[in-house]
Amino acid sequence: MTEPVTVGPAADQPTGPAEWINLPDVADRLGVKITKVHQMIRDGELLAVRRDGIRVVPAELVANSTVLKHLPGILTLLHDAGYNDEEALGWLYEPDETLGGSGAAALGGDRAREVKRRAQALGF
Repeated sequence: MTEPVTVGPAADQPTGPAEWINLPDVADRLGVKITKVHQMIRDGELLAVRRDGIRVVPAELVANSTVLKHLPGILTLLHDAGYNDEEALGWLYEPDETLGGSGAAALGGDRAREVKRRAQALGF
């Protein structure tokens, strides 16, 4: 009997955002100046990482014209636990069936409090 073929990332590898947006596009989505986006990143209200030399943001973290409600608090908890931006990104996109996919996916729905609870637990 042959093993089933798995397509896509391995179960033990974190998946990433479905789409990346650059900072000028984030500014357009939020209806703010690019300097405000830079300030949001510095203040830990928004997560940006470098990909191919360009700072980008996971598109799902910017819902409509706002940043997801619980994202700044989650990022503060992760940074307080010693995570850098790349590690925080990995944590947010770590596959988790109990959250319906990943922490990032859960932030936009009913399970956002559970994501926050889990981030709080990392500090202990």
